[in-house]
Amino acid sequence: MANRFEYKNFDDKDNYIQQSGEVMAIRAFSGVPTACIRTYGCQQNVADSEKIKGMLSEMGFSFTENPEEADFILFNTCAVREHAEDRVFGNVGALKNIKRHRPSVIIGLCGCMMEQPHVTDRLYKSFPFVNLVFGTHSLQNFPKLFYNVITNGKRVYETGVDDKTVYEGIPTKRDGTFKGWLPIMYGCDNFCTYCIVPYTRGRERSRKFEDVVNEAREMIQSGYKEITLLGQNVNSYGKNLDEKVTFAQLLSAIDQIDGDYILRFMTSHPKDCSKELIDVIANSKHISTHLHLPFQSGNNRVLKAMNRHYTREKYLDIINYAKEKIPDVSLTSDIIVGFPGETYEEFLDTVSLIEEVEFTSLFTFIYSARPGTPAAEWDDPYTHEEKSKWFSELLAVQEEIAAKRCASMVGQKVKVLVEGKSDKDGVLTSRTSGNIIVDFEGDESLIGQFVYVEITQARNWILLGKLC
Repeated sequence: MANRFEYKNFDDKDNYIQQSGEVMAIRAFSGVPTACIRTYGCQQNVADSEKIKGMLSEMGFSFTENPEEADFILFNTCAVREHAEDRVFGNVGALKNIKRHRPSVIIGLCGCMMEQPHVTDRLYKSFPFVNLVFGTHSLQNFPKLFYNVITNGKRVYETGVDDKTVYEGIPTKRDGTFKGWLPIMYGCDNFCTYCIVPYTRGRERSRKFEDVVNEAREMIQSGYKEITLLGQNVNSYGKNLDEKVTFAQLLSAIDQIDGDYILRFMTSHPKDCSKELIDVIANSKHISTHLHLPFQSGNNRVLKAMNRHYTREKYLDIINYAKEKIPDVSLTSDIIVGFPGETYEEFLDTVSLIEEVEFTSLFTFIYSARPGTPAAEWDDPYTHEEKSKWFSELLAVQEEIAAKRCASMVGQKVKVLVEGKSDKDGVLTSRTSGNIIVDFEGDESLIGQFVYVEITQARNWILLGKLC
């Protein structure tokens, strides 16, 4: 049989499996082989896992959530925080018993952690039962790498191979039926001093304008109600393309596609967040009124040390413009507490910015040193215990702000997308355009649909409502 993959721009076809997926699977397994994919970290990792599932599906695999049932187990890893790495190593170690009882099972790891030499060295020396390791730049090579594992029986490692190419046409098996991720670019050129992403994901590479718009159109026509555009910094979209196009223009083009859907995006960098982008959101039909704009610190010295390329004043300027043009805008952000050298007084500048902006919610982290980044080598005079106290102080301020914002929505009628069942019987969970969760009583047939709900009660992080 001929290979069923239909890659659009692979120049060297000999690098890819020429047998069909079914033939390849039969050589290694009896019956229909089963794969278990575990994804850690960001939405970009989720999107990568959906591509791996697409390739596995073409190769004849079915899927399970139980590693005990799987012929192939793959962990797609995250390197952004130390806790994520520790969790992966712990879970990989637990697979040793599965390998002992079923030696034929193939165990693999991929993703950002695999682009760090200290990680792959540890895996090779301490986890000999791991068969396959590949990095973020080798996703398109997965069929070839897997084929090599099952045909020669040796461990296969491929990392650090960044050819700076955007590969189109890789099959995708999306996890959801009405919510979907749509990558528009890969990598990052910002090199924030605390961040490992440019080293694990490579430099910025944007997909072609027409490829992104066409995929969005296909998703909308297939019934997707929520599409989230993904990139390490979506505001940088188009910078490396031959055609002159901005992220605002891309967003506007997708918004013009007919259909009943909501369009979201993440993650935005403040230095590239333009007033053109805010205007597009304000005048759109489908774009979410939620703006996630990480500021990380409210102190200018710390921002400079982080290599963020904006000031507190510039950040507030774009925030105030967004509030003016989008009256119901919902603002969220990321914050690092205890960056190396940050003083308590500088930390208080972050707290004062939170009070001034009044964010809907925040993703807050105590600084986690990442080997290979500049900040990991810097002196850090404050203890984790001291930073934890600052962290708690910040959370208390934000909880009060969030409670007040949610309370202000009581009595409003809002359009929501019903996402699934709540933990309580007969209660559904949904999300507003501003990315705020609303729980209400309703029939499961509403899942995946837009409905209108009246807000009846507010809690710190979620709203309660009744179906209109």
